[in-house]
Amino acid sequence: MEENELAFTSNDQPTVAYTDDNIRHLSDMEHVRTRPGMYIGRLGDGTHAEDGIYVLLKEVIDNSIDEFKMQAGKKIEINVEENLRVSVRDYGRGIPQGKLIEAVSVLNTGGKYDSKAFKKSVGLNGVGVKAVNALSSQFEVRSYRDGKVRIATFAKGELLTDRTENTDEENGTYIFFEPDNTLFLNYSFKPEYIETMLRNYTYLNTGLAIIYNGHRILSRNGLVDLLNDNMTATGLYPIVHLKGEDIEIAFTHTSQYGEEYYSFVNGQHTTQGGTHQSAFKEHIARTIKEFYNKNMDYTDIRNGLVAAIAVNVEEPIFESQTKTKLGSTNMAPGGVTVNKYVGDFIKIEVDNFLHRNPDVADVMLQKIQESEKERKAIAGVTKLARERAKKANLHNRKLRDCRVHLNDPKRKGSTENLEEESCIFITEGDSASGSITKSRDVNTQAVFSLRGKPLNSFGLTKKVVYENEEFNLLQAALNIEDGLDGLRYNKVIVATDADVDGMHIRLLMITFFLQFFPDLIKKGHVYILQTPLFRVRNKKKTIYCYSEEERVSAIEELSPNPEITRFKGLGEISPDEFKHFIGKDMRLEQVTLRKTDAVKELLEFYMGKNTMERQNFIIDNLVIEEDLA
Repeated sequence: MEENELAFTSNDQPTVAYTDDNIRHLSDMEHVRTRPGMYIGRLGDGTHAEDGIYVLLKEVIDNSIDEFKMQAGKKIEINVEENLRVSVRDYGRGIPQGKLIEAVSVLNTGGKYDSKAFKKSVGLNGVGVKAVNALSSQFEVRSYRDGKVRIATFAKGELLTDRTENTDEENGTYIFFEPDNTLFLNYSFKPEYIETMLRNYTYLNTGLAIIYNGHRILSRNGLVDLLNDNMTATGLYPIVHLKGEDIEIAFTHTSQYGEEYYSFVNGQHTTQGGTHQSAFKEHIARTIKEFYNKNMDYTDIRNGLVAAIAVNVEEPIFESQTKTKLGSTNMAPGGVTVNKYVGDFIKIEVDNFLHRNPDVADVMLQKIQESEKERKAIAGVTKLARERAKKANLHNRKLRDCRVHLNDPKRKGSTENLEEESCIFITEGDSASGSITKSRDVNTQAVFSLRGKPLNSFGLTKKVVYENEEFNLLQAALNIEDGLDGLRYNKVIVATDADVDGMHIRLLMITFFLQFFPDLIKKGHVYILQTPLFRVRNKKKTIYCYSEEERVSAIEELSPNPEITRFKGLGEISPDEFKHFIGKDMRLEQVTLRKTDAVKELLEFYMGKNTMERQNFIIDNLVIEEDLA
């Protein structure tokens, strides 16, 4: 028998022979391309802010930011051509030219291992820009240093050209890359995601100017600008802004429910928080409680709090390559724990501020007392609701859970990033939930079934969350009663029929989240599932259409006389077909919340008690069918 032929076991089951030929060594670039998830998390097509193409961009920019932090270069120029190709030019020191090739193509190679050169850098593992090189169909790096420029080009990590020329350009580094479209299928950069990323960089690096496609982005007031640009509710008092050598915080209270945090480490937006954010939450509440010397509950102190914290630490340890959650505990300045470093700063600075600003202290106290009054008023309801949620057969009757969850301590340090894929579908009725349940990926997709239309929660207090069984059980399923730290799913997907009733349920669910858990939307966790309206097919091909335009195009493609089916509800779609709509090609529309959205006014108009005003609006804007002829 040849070495690579099938062998047979004693029970006649075939098995593949295991020989020397099965042992392979992958080069650095081959390994990145073979296992991209280990280096950038998910791939994706750019539809979502966490997709890999944005990680590639971030890895390049991080290096330029590190130059700014080392006081080398105050400007970064970023250009994105046709939402496909990116160039980044900084005016720092330039990569040392003798090691330029190794710096962009050999893993575990870089200047950041020397903490004297890069004391507080984001990228310390010598991986980032190498992954960009490996995962790009075209990659070019130029190092400008002292009148010389060395230029190297690559394709999928393989060196193509390398030359050195004279130049009169300023020192710095230029990197161009085009993500490999055989990996990032049908990808496209979304300008709004890029601009949000770049604004975050400027908030954390006051004085840095980023020129994005000719548009200048900068911040003069750091985290104060961040909160002012992102708050969707008015602050009850002017934003408190406190800075130390390696720490900066900003906060205020608003009238909204819940808590809202923006946290950063060495300029990196830690969207999932970490030790620094946890320390802030703990110590801000403790310090305020001690200042008033009253028996306050931490949840009352933090209710309505909107805050940002940024720290700089040496050699930060993140829980994944995508650096969205800080895991460091003993890397703060002075060698103390992150918790102690943050706590000591808040204890001194916040306490001093409140003593010096009694007007702010009075407003804060009034807000905390209002939160306490409401909490105590519903304490009995809350206790009973929690007991009902525990006793209810939640995981069978209402929730078909998945195996992998966000913020699961058992998966800490996992390189599979499956928790990022975890999602829960909120469906209407048993038929729709049944179809999704039979089609889903049981590892990452859960299903929560609504019974009838949810209550219109606009204008109601949080008491309704506990009194209403549907809301109470949904809150328990998501595990968000005490904030987003325990959120079990990365995506909360509202999956309703594409009809008037389905649209109404969508609106009711979004109203619920906006009222009581606005941060769930602001942090990008809420989505609407797009399902096809039509199926157009003949004997050779089936096309699913999500709009009237797609239906017309499909009919033209499959003519003559294809079979056309109009889906009226999710329950009409068979489980076998549903697999196409919630798999790798799932279409999701993210629900966003920005300061300019005028949420209060929109909810008041569409969900308030202005029945006649809304009725007149509908009549005035009604499209008569004859007009469409």
